[in-house]
Amino acid sequence: MMKTEDSNMSAIRSVAVTDEGSQLPQGVFESLAGIRLAMRRFLAFSEALLSQWDVTSQQYQAMLAIKASASGQMMVRELADILLLQHHGAVQLADRLAAAGLVVRVPSSEDKRSVLIALTSAGDELLTSLAKVHMHGMLANEPLLVESLARLGRLAELGSGLV
Repeated sequence: MMKTEDSNMSAIRSVAVTDEGSQLPQGVFESLAGIRLAMRRFLAFSEALLSQWDVTSQQYQAMLAIKASASGQMMVRELADILLLQHHGAVQLADRLAAAGLVVRVPSSEDKRSVLIALTSAGDELLTSLAKVHMHGMLANEPLLVESLARLGRLAELGSGLV
């Protein structure tokens, strides 16, 4: 479940429409369409790959977040924040990952009330395999993504009313 107030959403809500009558250049729409197409292609690729391994996108994202953390482990509330989940949703996700043997719960040495989650060796091996294929899938979409982002950046620099 999504948190009710995420910092990205509050930033979106705070953007004021100052000139409703102004038009955006066609390149803005082309750039945004290109970015979304590249993202959709990658996400479709990712979903197909993950389903072959019986891993959900959320589980993969959780394993990435754990692996990317400085210590290689994190509290469930940190995972909830990163994945934009309610705490109980992150607990359930951690439970499913633990039941699959992909993470283990580790008592915190700093706070005895807290439990950290860390990848098991099986979780680390699976994540590494999936990340290698995901990297190639992302790079396959790089040209469209880079071109679209660069065009959008150029338009913003030209003062096209984007910012």
